[in-house]
Amino acid sequence: MAMLRAGTIRRVRQTLLATSLAQGALVAWRVPAEKLDAAFEYMFREDPFSGHVVIRTADPATPGAAYRLWTTLKVPQGYSLRKHAEFLRRQVGADHFRLMPAKKLFALGVGHIRRRGIEIGSRAEVPAEPIDTTIVTLDDLEWRILTALKREFKPEEIVREVWGPRAVEAGVSLDEFYEVAQRLNARGVIGRFSTFLEHVKKTAGDERVTRYNALFHWAVPAGRELEAGREVGRHHIVTHAYWREGGEEFHHVNVMAVAHGLDKDVVLAHKAAIDADLREAGIDFGYTNVFWGGRSEIKPSEISPLAYREFCLEHGLDPEAMREEPG
Repeated sequence: MAMLRAGTIRRVRQTLLATSLAQGALVAWRVPAEKLDAAFEYMFREDPFSGHVVIRTADPATPGAAYRLWTTLKVPQGYSLRKHAEFLRRQVGADHFRLMPAKKLFALGVGHIRRRGIEIGSRAEVPAEPIDTTIVTLDDLEWRILTALKREFKPEEIVREVWGPRAVEAGVSLDEFYEVAQRLNARGVIGRFSTFLEHVKKTAGDERVTRYNALFHWAVPAGRELEAGREVGRHHIVTHAYWREGGEEFHHVNVMAVAHGLDKDVVLAHKAAIDADLREAGIDFGYTNVFWGGRSEIKPSEISPLAYREFCLEHGLDPEAMREEPG
């Protein structure tokens, strides 16, 4: 509790495999320079469906360098990612955005502390297994219990029996709460019960867990995305790896990964090792780049359909008009 109050631990919560519960995408936003900070603040503070919010930089001469604001975006089942992104574009005054939903995932995790001393090029013996992004449909009771289950814990809520109050919140008995939670776990939507360290800002001890946040891009030949993603995802330095389509805005990159570190040269050395691994596997990518993270904030994205409906009504939007259209 003391570490949570001090800010060394950012949050304690039951994580979910949100890729199985809501449509999501990485979004790159082209925002005029004078509006960039305000857009960052809006995405972080006002939009509960935006998760990671990062201002990134790349060599000005490279494709996509004008897209400085990057966010993750999830909208609950039945609603449209593009319509919500259009709403956000109007709110922050962005010129353009690029939605990049994940076609496959190859690595999905954190663990910055244990990655500090990783040897350059360290990788698993076998390529990473791809993870699908198939959506699991839930009923109203399951959503009610999941909503209570996933809310992060305040310091005073960390007691011996943490789930009793959450069952009351969901309006069910503790036995029913456990029964439904176990059913959700069996359906593959429950992640780990986790503590999240503050890994960007300085902590109470005036230290950082990590300093450099790098988003790697590769444009691999069409048809080789799965092979390339599996090779990238096997590297221990990588926290996230996925197949996403960057389009012409980003020179048609299709494999991306995230790595963190305290030393920029070390992060680049890991990138060079991944490049060499891809070439060793016969995947001669035609283009690669690094987008470096600067200012950033991270929060869980809201994925409840009930919460989305309330958000729409609060912001003068017709919930039905924000629904995903057939096809």
